[in-house]
Amino acid sequence: MSVVTESKIKQQNVPLRVQIAQKLMIDLRFFNEKPVSSSKDRAPLTLLPDSIKNLIKKTHLGGVILFSENLVSTEQIIKLNHDLQQAAASSEYQLPLLISVDQEGGRVFRTNRQDTSAFTGNMSIGATYSQHGCKYADKTAEVIGNELNHLGFNVNHAPTIDVNANPNNPVINVRSFGEAPQLVAELGLSQVNAFQKNIISTIKHYPGHGDTDVDSHTGLPVVKHDLKTIYKMDIAPFKYIIENSNPAMIMTAHIQYPELDNSEFIAKSGAKMLKPATMSRIMITDILRNELNYQGIVITDALDMAGIAEFFNEHDAVINTFKAGVDIALMPIKIRNTQDLAKLDLLIDAIVDAVENQELNKQEIETSFNRIQKLKIDYKLNSAFNEDINDSINKAKTQLADPQSRQLEQQLADDAITLVCGDSYVLPITANHKIHLIMPDKTKSIAMEQMLKSHLGNAALITYTNMRDFELTQAQGQIKNADIVIGSHISPKQSAVEMGGMDDLTANSKISDNVASPQKIYDLLKLAKQFNKQTVFVSLRTPYEISEFQDVADICLATYAYNTYHDYNSNLIKSPALNALCRVLTGKISAKGTLPVTVNL
Repeated sequence: MSVVTESKIKQQNVPLRVQIAQKLMIDLRFFNEKPVSSSKDRAPLTLLPDSIKNLIKKTHLGGVILFSENLVSTEQIIKLNHDLQQAAASSEYQLPLLISVDQEGGRVFRTNRQDTSAFTGNMSIGATYSQHGCKYADKTAEVIGNELNHLGFNVNHAPTIDVNANPNNPVINVRSFGEAPQLVAELGLSQVNAFQKNIISTIKHYPGHGDTDVDSHTGLPVVKHDLKTIYKMDIAPFKYIIENSNPAMIMTAHIQYPELDNSEFIAKSGAKMLKPATMSRIMITDILRNELNYQGIVITDALDMAGIAEFFNEHDAVINTFKAGVDIALMPIKIRNTQDLAKLDLLIDAIVDAVENQELNKQEIETSFNRIQKLKIDYKLNSAFNEDINDSINKAKTQLADPQSRQLEQQLADDAITLVCGDSYVLPITANHKIHLIMPDKTKSIAMEQMLKSHLGNAALITYTNMRDFELTQAQGQIKNADIVIGSHISPKQSAVEMGGMDDLTANSKISDNVASPQKIYDLLKLAKQFNKQTVFVSLRTPYEISEFQDVADICLATYAYNTYHDYNSNLIKSPALNALCRVLTGKISAKGTLPVTVNL
């Protein structure tokens, strides 16, 4: 296999269509050979069909992004990624694919948690900063990057460096390190440097998604900060990381910033609207490129999100991002069956026409293409062409979720858990206590029961109310018979990004509102107080909600995470976050974390 170098690419005089194709990154989440009538019938793409292989070979597609549906097992992931690169290797110019994934840790995590190291996410890392500095940012990113590299990925769309200044932010919240720009900047820098030991890192979402109360998957948010605030808070982490490192990619946000760019576009409805950052030449070229001197790759957030798709058709969306100075358009079209394969050629045709009509600058396209190739060469991505798949699988099995990584997962969860308010005289819980748990669902109820018994002994008396399916009279009776009642809640509700994206916002979506309103949990804890029970409230995601529960809880704790996985070796449900909670409740450790955001108490 020949080795592609920067000079060789220039000598080859790569055609415009190939240059354009290299600027596109599509998702392969679902693919059926024939169209299907219902989203229920969509088949996840886990093996690469010949039709997609031929598409990559023929068009010289630049990259793909994979989701949890594509990622079943270690062997399957490695084979899929290997086959993707072999398809690229069979093309005329042999340009390796960017194979990307959203593997932030915590709330947004695509591979199986039982097979890989998920950790408890950015806000939990922020909660450890006062005692541990950048230790966990560095160590967790190095583990995640190493594991992804062994699975055949070369791009991770992480870390999120949005400053979560809005308690009502529906999509960032615990994906942020916190509300202090400098803390976010330092932890983000540490993660970029650690990721890029093994994989290309993407900082997101420029110029900042932290002070929004609209999810750009479902609408077009606007940030009304003045210029001083924008530079002091929103842009500050991006500026700091650019000045102190070499972040390979920056992802744009589908957000309007009127103080940065108040120019307008005509939406497909005919209405006038302010340009979102993704399509703003002022924000992408003038500020990010020229003012902040960023020389790496600029990639859009997913272009199928409502923040873009509601206002532009697919072709116009891509053309406008390229006009702004973006390098890579992410998820510009949906390819879900063989009939959709033609969409890629049609998109490339439209971009070629825009170049020929001088709507797009041909020299800028070539400069962007060369920038992408430099990244691929710098990271030696074509080494994937010659990898032995069996050797890759054997190496991966020694690297994924090894004992040291599992220990680090638990250490982070332990050091992050935070006593937000109340008096810890309630603790520790002992085997003599009758305990009643109020948990979001049955899995978490069972997990908490198992873990509490692992610390207190199997004789411990534990009952639980599963808020997904409970009978009020029974819950009231169990609370009356308990000595201590532990209530928990997950806020805000699950968003599209946790599952993957816009495919989940359908009639058959797996995403739903929280099954129990905060009021129902509040009422059960209030009842416990009326029965003179000791009470604990636990925020399992963003801790802002604690202010609503402090008057019915003797103490309030924040874990920042709740995710579980099934450990097939022990046949137990595992959760570093819930185990850390049980360790605090039973006095094995103290809650040492510090809130990285303000909770009004």
